[in-house]
Amino acid sequence: MTNNVSRRSFGLLGTAVALAVGFGAPAMAQSQLSIATGGTGGVYYPMGGGLAEIINNHVDGYSATAEVTGASVENMGLIALGDADLAIGLADTVSQAYSGTGRFEGQELPMIRAVTSLYANMVQIVALEGSGITSLEDLRGKRVSIGAPGSGTEVNTNAILAANGISYDDIEEQRLNFNETADALSNGDIDAGFWSVGAPTSSILNLSTTQDIVILALSDAELDAAIAEDETFTKTTLAGGTYTGVDKDITVLGIPNVLTVSSEMSEDVVYAITKAMFENIAELQAVHPAAQETTVEFGLSATPVPMHPGAIRYYEEIGETVPDNLRP
Repeated sequence: MTNNVSRRSFGLLGTAVALAVGFGAPAMAQSQLSIATGGTGGVYYPMGGGLAEIINNHVDGYSATAEVTGASVENMGLIALGDADLAIGLADTVSQAYSGTGRFEGQELPMIRAVTSLYANMVQIVALEGSGITSLEDLRGKRVSIGAPGSGTEVNTNAILAANGISYDDIEEQRLNFNETADALSNGDIDAGFWSVGAPTSSILNLSTTQDIVILALSDAELDAAIAEDETFTKTTLAGGTYTGVDKDITVLGIPNVLTVSSEMSEDVVYAITKAMFENIAELQAVHPAAQETTVEFGLSATPVPMHPGAIRYYEEIGETVPDNLRP
């Protein structure tokens, strides 16, 4: 920690205020590293924990801890303020933070740098069987969890709904994290919920073992509209059998998750972390299957912002060509 601000207290507004007054310069690398992740019901937290173990075991002189946070939007603020050394964020959120657009309008964070893209999220819209909700249009007038405040899920939800002519005035929105969304669905307190997360995720897995669930399939027109709204979206497949009772393949929107650091972090430290992660990737894959996607090729093709020179050094050392758009 480089100042006395609680990393759970400021959110996006607090980030804007702190940046406006010049509070908290980005932290240089130190012996104890903090990895900003998300809630415990998603994939960021176990992935961050797995990365922390790799750093602890394979990067001399450094130890790391995965921190529970509000996820993507908050995480970019934590990097900017120096309250986290590494952070995971959805590609669209990372891109908006870097360019000062969208949720970060007027709050450009040019210090954001990428290490790699880890894996792709899948936007999963879940309701209970028998609820009568089988399409995006059915969400009108319903109680819908749009994701935790400051999360990439909330950013993705807004983009998908807006692209298809649905505003928050058309639903009763609730801002719940993944575990809260699953509990609220199970208890009948909401009608549907959005998850933007790697699959499978524990909160949906647990819900599907106690309740019969449906995952909404967007039409081709709805998918195309969302991609036109946010170019970081792509079509991908949620395999049948991923969750109990969801037996058929479903085409869903996918979006990469990016491991980020500050431009102020030491090149040698970022190089060491990048090298340790890829040389010991089996250890991360053992923590969560989403890490099967964590490859150099995916990182170089799916990352939306410039990479840190330490990461670039590793990629070039192993003979990869880093695209010009990923160079600071």
